[in-house]
Amino acid sequence: MEKQMTLYQLDTGRGGIIDSLTASGRLRRRLLDLGFIPGALVTCERQSLFNDPKAYAIRGAMIALRRDEAKLIKIMPIK
Repeated sequence: MEKQMTLYQLDTGRGGIIDSLTASGRLRRRLLDLGFIPGALVTCERQSLFNDPKAYAIRGAMIALRRDEAKLIKIMPIK
């Protein structure tokens, strides 16, 4: 089994299962409302020139997150 990592560390084309969120307050609520909930499957679909932001497919939507936001989401990568 692979080790836990942040969503930002996920390479393009790879997927993972959300384990936890370390965000708090309004940002935590926003991420949860966007579908970044524990147990959800997320895939890194695209990245910009300097890797900020990256676009993630989650629950039928494509969501772009900046580096600081993606680093607050812990995932378990899948093969």
